[in-house]
Amino acid sequence: MIKKLVLFLLFGNMLFAEITNIPATPKFVEETKLKIIDIRTKGEWLQMGTVKDAYLITFFDEQYGYNPKKFLDDLDDVVKKDEQFAIICNSGSRTKLISNFLGNKHKYKVVNLTGGMLNLLKEGYKPEVYNRSTTQLSKQKIVSASELLKKESEPLPEIKENNSSK
Repeated sequence: MIKKLVLFLLFGNMLFAEITNIPATPKFVEETKLKIIDIRTKGEWLQMGTVKDAYLITFFDEQYGYNPKKFLDDLDDVVKKDEQFAIICNSGSRTKLISNFLGNKHKYKVVNLTGGMLNLLKEGYKPEVYNRSTTQLSKQKIVSASELLKKESEPLPEIKENNSSK
């Protein structure tokens, strides 16, 4: 019995989700070897810029619609199930929700970057300008963190597997 308990304690961490919360700081995003997944919308990438070398995989659309299957498929193209990676949004509210969804329900090893892009910008991080192929979109200005704080006060919906965006 004791052998079984010891084995369970030693290997049990492989059976459970691994969710870690780390503040989003310039030092972390510049020095980490982890892949960073930016789950914000394209509009937010345009407004605030992006973290250098981050993978841009939107979870919620502009109307808070979502397609968990598509998101998971896109995520699986970037990370392996047993690979630890970080996720970031504007303030950390969506990543808190998504990290629990990914870690607890789907057993990914997730690092939730608390404070999000707002914290990075507040601490002096210089984001990359999101540049799509059209010149109209690449000329969008990056807005300040204080301008975006107003948008982050809306509550987020609960994630359900069968919901899909239009």
